[in-house]
Formats: sequence, structure tokens, C-alpha cells
Amino acid sequence: MTVAIIDCGGANLRSVQRAVELRSMKTIITNNKDVVSNASFVILPGVGSASSVMNSLKSNSLIPTIKNLTQPVLGICIGMHVLFDHSEEHDTECMGIIAGNIKKFKPDINIKVPQMGWNKVTFNDSNKNKLDDYYYFANSYYSPISNYALATADYSLPYSAAVQSNNFYGCQFHPEKSSLAGQKFLDYFFNYNENITSY
Repeated sequence: MTVAIIDCGGANLRSVQRAVELRSMKTIITNNKDVVSNASFVILPGVGSASSVMNSLKSNSLIPTIKNLTQPVLGICIGMHVLFDHSEEHDTECMGIIAGNIKKFKPDINIKVPQMGWNKVTFNDSNKNKLDDYYYFANSYYSPISNYALATADYSLPYSAAVQSNNFYGCQFHPEKSSLAGQKFLDYFFNYNENITSY
């Protein structure tokens, strides 16, 4: 099985690739539409901004391809954000695969923005509570809790730490930086056919 890691210019491409290859899976970093379409799994990492990721996807004519994928897709951090309708980051129109808008954390005396570091993630389904753990976050923006929330975290307010809509998954945390917890989450994603729950 081949895992296509979409190249949007993010600095975490190689670390995502290494995390996947620990599972003895073949990876390819690409922005080729045919390679993405024919992969067994697709990962959309994101480092930078929602607008820069969207501009990269547009320039490579990848948006229609991604929206039509039927294999499991995982968006990481900003890669998750662009699955939604809109992000407040630079007022960015996103792909609209998952309904909802990405909001910005409002700093106050209790929190710093961006959130940088480890935070507890709780999965909503008791059958997935083996995934409950501390994961690594680096984000100024978040997805409010909705029917698509697979897991939640709290940073001045509760928000979606992971989401799912059919074959599209997203995680706000970085599994490639989350040690054993991140490895467990990636194992869960790659066992997609056993774990899927449609909304």
C-alpha cells in the first residue's frame, strides 16, 4: 500500500514521512494528481497558513482531486483546517469537505496564543478511549466542537482535537511529534476499514 503525502511546502513533510514509514508502509511526497488519486491513503500535512496551503493546492489543481477521493484521507493541523468551509486565518475560503469554520483563539491572561506543547485529548467513543492521551499541538486556530468531532481538547475552551466525515479525517495535533500517542493514532487511521463511523 502506498501513502501519498501531499507536498504543500510545509516543514513537517519529512517527519510525517518518517512516522508513516515506521509502519513499514511505502510513502511518496507528491503534488501529482494521478499519484494522489491512486494512493491507498492520503495525508495532507500543514505548516504555515491556511491561505498558503490553499494556494499550493490550487496551483497544482489538486482541490477537485482531493474532494473526490474515496480512500482514507488525513489532514494534519492546517491540513485539517482546509478540509472545512472557511478559516479566519487571512479570511481563507477552504475546500468545504467538512461543514464548519475554523476560528482563532483569543488570548487572555490564562493562555498564550499560539498553543505550543502537549495537551490532553479525549476521544468521544468509549471504544476509542485507548487513544486518550497527551498529544503535541502548535496552533493559533481551532475547530469548534461539532457533530464531526472525533475527539476533544481544551485550551481556554473545548474544541475539536480530531474530526471525521466519512473517509476524511483531521487532527489538530501533530501525530508525527506526539511520540507513542501519535503512533497509536496513526495506527488507528491506517486501520480505517475496521474503524470507520460515518456521520
